[in-house]
Amino acid sequence: MLFNRSWYNRAGVERVMGFCRDEDARRFFVDAPIFEQMLVNAGIRLFKYYLDIDRGVQAQRLKERKHDPLAQWKISPVDKVAVKHWDDYTRCRDEMFRRTNGPPSPWHVVRADDKHAARLNLIRHLLSQLGYRGKKRPLLEFDPQVVFAFDEARLRDGSLAR
Repeated sequence: MLFNRSWYNRAGVERVMGFCRDEDARRFFVDAPIFEQMLVNAGIRLFKYYLDIDRGVQAQRLKERKHDPLAQWKISPVDKVAVKHWDDYTRCRDEMFRRTNGPPSPWHVVRADDKHAARLNLIRHLLSQLGYRGKKRPLLEFDPQVVFAFDEARLRDGSLAR
């Protein structure tokens, strides 16, 4: 099972944009790790990836979408104000990592400024975690600067977008 940050909207978007109460967010932070532990206890392999993008890159991508007829559908009212709330999203992201990262279901961060490198490295990382016939380990080597396990030190060492 793959979880990305969208499953965690309660921890980020909903809090920043005022779509949930503080009590709802607190409850989420209690429930999410319990739910994830239940999945793992049931034998489900759980992978959580957070695609981390620099503020400037995100602003540029949103700007480009406005002028791309094939990508305009991706823009939501939330996207239009998201960059203005960057610091709030960052604060919520950091809290989400602290409160929902753990041995049964750790977060993996994917530096996604370069979409192509992000996709390839995420796929390599995921496949390297699975057992299957014909697995060719040299093909699954991922760049640890692009995909890495979250830990508390990453909040201070420049690994994550600020």
